[in-house]
Amino acid sequence: MTIRLLFFLSLLSVTSWYGCYSFRGIDIDADTRTYYVEQFNNNALDAAPSLQQTFTEALKEKIRTESRLVLDDKNPDIEFRGAIVDYRVSAESPQPGERTALNRLTIVTAIEFINHKNETKNWKQNFTFFYNFPSTTSLTSVQDEAIQTIGDQIMEDIFNKAFTNW
Repeated sequence: MTIRLLFFLSLLSVTSWYGCYSFRGIDIDADTRTYYVEQFNNNALDAAPSLQQTFTEALKEKIRTESRLVLDDKNPDIEFRGAIVDYRVSAESPQPGERTALNRLTIVTAIEFINHKNETKNWKQNFTFFYNFPSTTSLTSVQDEAIQTIGDQIMEDIFNKAFTNW
């Protein structure tokens, strides 16, 4: 009987703490309720034409699904402004005979975070990530996967910078 009681109390304790703590460590002020992501600018040469829309929507979706904030384009509590500032393919891992084994797509974004409730939390920062692919493969054949992989990591980094203490 005491084991059942102990189990029940443990279960009750765990479920009551579930709503009070986030394993992600999200730290959003209680009075912050809305956000807005301005359309990214594309300032990078040779970037995929849809990249600015892809990144804008990815950041909106990341915030919508992983926070309690609501999208508001009229009077947001916090705001993100972004630009794609670099999109380049470079040769990596040189091989004998002037060949490279890998190519690397690198994307760099410049993000401005504006907190209309607490201006001391405002920041500007560049975020970058890359995707390696075999030099025998064309960029066009891996571009969608590369952009998805790079975008996912950059959005994670932006989200962490804006909403966690890590």
